[in-house]
Amino acid sequence: MPSLVLAAALVVHLALVSPWFGKRSYERLERERDRDRGILTRMFTAWTAELWALAATALLIVGLSPEIDLAGVGLVLQADPATTAGMLVGAAIASAVAVLMAVRMNRAGRPVPGQAAFRAMLPRTPAERRGALALSVSAGICEEIVYRGLLIALGTRVLGLPLPVAAGLALAVFVAGHLYQGWRGMAMVTLVGLGLTVLYLRTGNLLLPILLHAVADIRSLLLVPAGKQDTLGSAATVRG
Repeated sequence: MPSLVLAAALVVHLALVSPWFGKRSYERLERERDRDRGILTRMFTAWTAELWALAATALLIVGLSPEIDLAGVGLVLQADPATTAGMLVGAAIASAVAVLMAVRMNRAGRPVPGQAAFRAMLPRTPAERRGALALSVSAGICEEIVYRGLLIALGTRVLGLPLPVAAGLALAVFVAGHLYQGWRGMAMVTLVGLGLTVLYLRTGNLLLPILLHAVADIRSLLLVPAGKQDTLGSAATVRG
């Protein structure tokens, strides 16, 4: 069955190729950023393109698979408009609180928790900030479709795994994709990913996870402590 072959190839890429690619790209960034001013922008572009390619592949698998539909991967509007509105309001409040807290830390000259794990990626120029914004939004959309929506559906609907097992395996693959952040960063990713997984399983909808994921990434990548961009960047030769 074409969908199973494609799904197997995608899982292998997510579990093995993508972590290796990310780690290698980040290590090169650490070594060469001070000499190559365009390297971060190119890396943001490559990672963003990879995310959209993965999401397109995931949607193709859904289209080819008789066992999975869009609703099965969380891409469905709630039948009750009030429920959707409530979800959006909740997401807006949670996002506003997270951003306000990060802004306060930014003004106080303190980094957002977890930034040390990927400090070489913190933007210094307008072009880098645009790339960081594009990557953050893309990660929020594409990673939720792939890791939360498709992988859990593959586990439960195709492989017949219990929901907790499928969700746990999907979370493990999601964390592996952040190998470049080192064990401390991956521990933080595990907590965030667990929260997004629980939210998805409770709502059956990817809307909130997508919004919160994108906001979390924007907060982490774009809110660099005032006056410390160069300090954080120059310290990037030491992994967090």
